[in-house]
Order: sequence, then structure tokens, then C-alpha cells
Amino acid sequence: MANRSIRSATWEGMADEEGFVRPELIHLVEQLARSHVGLIVSGYLYVDPKGRGLPWQTGIWKDAHIEGLKQMVAAVHQQEALIVAQIAHAGGRTRRATIGGHTPLAPSPIEEMAFGETPDELSVEEIQTLVAAFGKGAHRAKTAGFDGIQLHAAHGYLISQFLSPLFNRRQDDYGGSPEKRRRFLIEVYEAARKAVGNNYPILIKINSTEGVAGGITVQETLDATRELAARGLAAVEVSGGMAGSDEHRPSRKKINRPSQEAYFRQAARTLKKALDIPVFLVGGLKSLEVIEDVLASGDADAVSMSRPFICEPDLIERWERGDGAKSKCVSCNLCLGEGLTGKGIRCVGLAGAGNKK
Repeated sequence: MANRSIRSATWEGMADEEGFVRPELIHLVEQLARSHVGLIVSGYLYVDPKGRGLPWQTGIWKDAHIEGLKQMVAAVHQQEALIVAQIAHAGGRTRRATIGGHTPLAPSPIEEMAFGETPDELSVEEIQTLVAAFGKGAHRAKTAGFDGIQLHAAHGYLISQFLSPLFNRRQDDYGGSPEKRRRFLIEVYEAARKAVGNNYPILIKINSTEGVAGGITVQETLDATRELAARGLAAVEVSGGMAGSDEHRPSRKKINRPSQEAYFRQAARTLKKALDIPVFLVGGLKSLEVIEDVLASGDADAVSMSRPFICEPDLIERWERGDGAKSKCVSCNLCLGEGLTGKGIRCVGLAGAGNKK
């Protein structure tokens, strides 16, 4: 990495209806790379047709997707930056209309944790099929030229659902204890590792909390990442919250003061003290002084941002020029709604009102 800035995985809403990359997405990652973002993590790429979480999401579930992904990678590499493919499955946090009329699938059919529609419980055979799908997705990412992959084990999606006692009420080999709840993650990691070889970086983005009582604990997150680190994990990005939840979402609203930023910092500090691999911190970061303090303190090795880069793709370049003012992002989350229009995610809040057409 040229510096310690990361564009955290962000659903861009810039694929077509079958998950193929559109030119707008290539332009976006090229712009981020040209503006000196050190590492770009792709928006979550779904590894199975039933694992799409949102419309216009980029896919990696068939070989035909590789060509467009190659173009993304080439655009970033031309600017001498790095790009990692985040691979994911939405599990129960999707809707029938998004996945062709199929019923969402999850570790357990928990109505109160559903994304509007109660999912069906995965059979062991279906679990094994999905493990294989992650392996195939990892292989496609490597074939496309990505510099590594990141497993999405955060925000209430499938891997996160298996890890969490809120989502996973199983009493078989995939649930009932923290060790059994992380079995799916370990199997997914091993399938990906087999697909890409021992020298290819595999990272993880993982929840430190769901924000709800009875959810995953930081100790459980540490235990899971420690086991993966022993198996060759390259780095961990510490996050939290649940996608689609107003109260507990990862992208919190109204982050107006430096003291509100870096809201998963304590969890990152805990993991950093215990692990011998790089730890990345995401969550509300937008002020240069907070970021410099996080890095200087050793609480994290790099910082990830999402909404600030939606608002200002050239943020890192601006800071490098000596303009250290905080990001213009006002944490309104209106950019997320823009992605649902099919035109792609973009800033339309107070900071980006001039971009609205």
C-alpha cells in the first residue's frame, strides 16, 4: 500500500441486473486510485445468485463476470494502487424480489432478525454448496487479477449470521457454541485458501458487535480471527452493526464531532494487542486528526472509510496537498438511497447537494 488509507467495501449500485460490471464502476475505482487511496476494497461481490443483498450489486458467481472485474482491476493497477475483492452472501438479509422469487436462506429461520421476510433454514448439504461457492468466487477473484480477497463476515450477512447467537440458533455441528458457530467461517476460509493457494492474501471484515444485547462479543471475534491468523489470514478489518437496521447500522448518522468518530476503536485495540497481523479500523472516520491519532497510538495499522469517499473521492489527495479539513460528508446516508435508483451511489446530502441532478 502506498499509504494507510483504505476505501472500505461499499455497495456501489453500479452493476447490471445480472451482476456484470458497468463502465460507471470502472470509472469510480479508477478515480479513487488516481486520488491516492492506498487500497480499494470492492463492494461486496455475491458468490451465489441467491446471495444478492441489493439490486445492482456486482456478482462473482459465474465465470462470465471475470472479464468486467478484470477491467476494474486494470483501471486501479494503472494508477499504481491496490484492489481487493470482497466476496459475500447476504443469507437471510435479502428479499425474494432481489433473488428471483426464492426464499432467503440463513442458519436459522429467525423472524425478528430477518430483512423483511423470514428465511428458510439451510440444510447441511446447502451449507456445503455455499462453502464451495465461496471457494469458486475466490478463484474467480484471483483470475481477474485482484491483489487479494476479503471475506465479508460483518453487518449481518451470511458468515456474520453463522457467527452470531442472534442469527444462529442451530444445535448441530454449525451452531450451539462459539466454536460450532464459527465452523462455517473456517470452512469458507479453507475453501478459499485451497482455491487461491498459500501465497495469496485473504483478509476478513468482521463484526465486533451487532449493537444488540445477546449478540457476538469482542472475545468471540478475537477467537475467530486468532484461529484464522494461525491458518494464514493476512489482515482483519474491524466493524460492527447490521445492514438495513436504522438503529444499529454500521454507517451511523449524524457523526458531527471528532469524539463520535472511530466507534469501533476499542475493539480494534483489543484485536491489535492480541494478533500479529495487520488490523484495519472502519466506522465514522472523517477527521484527519482522529485518523492520525488512531495510527500513532497503534490501535490500528490502517484506516478504512466509505461515505467520505462517496462525498469526496479525492479526499486523500486533498489532505496530501495540505488541506487538512475534515471530510465534507455529513453522515446523512442519503447516498445509500441513491444506489437504489440504478444510477449508482453518490453524495446528495448537504455536502453534495451540488451534484444532485
